[in-house]
Amino acid sequence: MASKKEEEVSAIRLEEFHKHPLSPVKDVKKTYTVEEAVEAIGFGRFHILLFLIMGSTSVVEAMEIMLLAVVSPVIRCEWHLEDWMVALVTTMVFFGYMMCSALLGHLADRYGRWKIIFICFIWGVYFSLLTSFSPTYGWFVFMRTMVGCGVSGHAQGYIIKTEFVPSKYRGYMLPMSAIFWLIGSTFIIIFASVIIPVLGWRWLIRISIVPSIVLIVLFKFIPESARYNVSAGNGAAAIKTLEKIARMNRSSLPEGTLEEPYWENRGSFRDLIDPKYLRTTLQIWLIWFGTSFAYYGIILTSSELLERNLVCGAQETAAETVVVADEIRNPCHCQLFGPSDYKAMIISTVGEITLIPLNILGINVIGRRLSLAITMFLTGVFYLLLNICTGNSGLIALLFILRSLASANFNTIYIYTAEVYPTTVRAFGMGSCSSLSRIGGMIAPFIAQVLIAQSVIGGLTLFAVVCFLCSLSAFTLPIETKGRALKQVT
Repeated sequence: MASKKEEEVSAIRLEEFHKHPLSPVKDVKKTYTVEEAVEAIGFGRFHILLFLIMGSTSVVEAMEIMLLAVVSPVIRCEWHLEDWMVALVTTMVFFGYMMCSALLGHLADRYGRWKIIFICFIWGVYFSLLTSFSPTYGWFVFMRTMVGCGVSGHAQGYIIKTEFVPSKYRGYMLPMSAIFWLIGSTFIIIFASVIIPVLGWRWLIRISIVPSIVLIVLFKFIPESARYNVSAGNGAAAIKTLEKIARMNRSSLPEGTLEEPYWENRGSFRDLIDPKYLRTTLQIWLIWFGTSFAYYGIILTSSELLERNLVCGAQETAAETVVVADEIRNPCHCQLFGPSDYKAMIISTVGEITLIPLNILGINVIGRRLSLAITMFLTGVFYLLLNICTGNSGLIALLFILRSLASANFNTIYIYTAEVYPTTVRAFGMGSCSSLSRIGGMIAPFIAQVLIAQSVIGGLTLFAVVCFLCSLSAFTLPIETKGRALKQVT
C-alpha cells in the first residue's frame, strides 16, 4: 500500500502532466509539407484559373517572337536591309533574353516568382510600345532587345504552374500550354495579314500589346508560389495561399501544421553544378540550346522558304538565279508576304498542337527522357526531308510536322527542367537553361536567313545534326522525373 507521501507526489505529477503534456501528445503531433498539401488539395477550379491565366503568358511570348517573322519582310523593304541586318534583329532579341533569363531566375528564387513576372510584363509592354515609334533600324533593334529582356521573365509563369499542380497531373496539364503558344502565333499572323497592308507594322505592334495589358490586370487572381514562400521562411503566407486554394477546390489541407525549413541560400549557382546535378545540368543545357535552335530555326526557315520561293533543294540553283537577277533590281529582296504566305504560316503553326496527345502519352508512359530523345531525333530527320524536291503543298506539310515536333521538344524539356531541380534553385535552374537556349535562338537567324540563302542543303543539315546530338543527350540523361515529387531542397 502506497504511503501518503507517495500519493501526494503522484498527484502532483498527474497535475503537472495535465498542465504540460509530454511525449505522448508531442510524439503524435501531425505535420505536413507543401508537397503533401498540394497533393491532398488535388486538382480543381483554382488550377483551371491558374492554367488559363499563367498559360496565357505563352500567348504573349509567342506573339512577340512570331512578330519578328511577319515584320521582317516589311522592315527589310522600309529600311533597305541586307540579310544579316534582318537576322540581327532576331539575334539581339534573344541576346536580351539570354542576358536576363538567369538573372531573373536568381531574383525569382530570392524574391518571388510572382513579383518577377509582374515586373517583366510591365517592362515588355513599355518597350514594345516604344518599338512602334522607332525612327531608325538601330532604334528598332535596341527596343526589341529590351523586349527580349522582359519576355525572358515569362518562364516564371511556368514555374508557378508547376509548383501548384499535383504530380499526377503535371504530365497532362503542362504540355497543354502549347495551345496558348498556338493561339498567340496564330493571332499575330492573322493580325499581320489584316493590319500591315492597311495600317502598317507599327500599328501591328501597338495592337499586339493588348493581351499583355489584360494579363497584368489578371495576375492579381494568382498568388505567389507556396513552395517559394516556405523556402523563404514565410510559412504564414504559404498556409494562407494553400487554404485559399483548398476552399476554391472544395477540398481541405492535411491534418496538422505546415513544417518545412527556411533556406537562406536560394538561387545559388553552386547548387546547379553540385556533383548531384552537374551531369544533368550540362546535358540539359545542350538540349535547351538545340531545342531553341531547332524551334526558332523552323519558324524563320519557313518564312525564308516562303518569301523566296525556295521550295526544295533541287530548285536551289534556279532560285539562286532568280535572287541574283532580283538583286540587280532590288538588293534587299523586297517581297512582302501575300495571302497564300500567311495561310501557309498559319497551317504550319497549327502543327504545334497536333502531337500534343502523343506527346502527353509519351511523357506519362515512357518517361520524359525517352520521349524527348525520340522527338528530337525525328526533328532532325524532318529537317533533312526538307531537302527533298516537292511542291508548295509538300513543303507546307513538312513544315507542319516539323513545327509539331519542335513544339513537343519544348514541352518536354520545360517539364523535365522544372521537375529535376529543387524549389530552392528551380527558377534559377530554369533561367540558366533559358539563357543557354537563347544562344541557339541567336544563332538560328544567321543559319535560317543568311546561310540558307546561300545553301539550303547546308543550312538544313546543320539544324539536323544539332537535333541528333540533343537526342543522344536526352537519351543518356541520368535522372528520370516521371512520377517523382518536386523536391524542396537539394
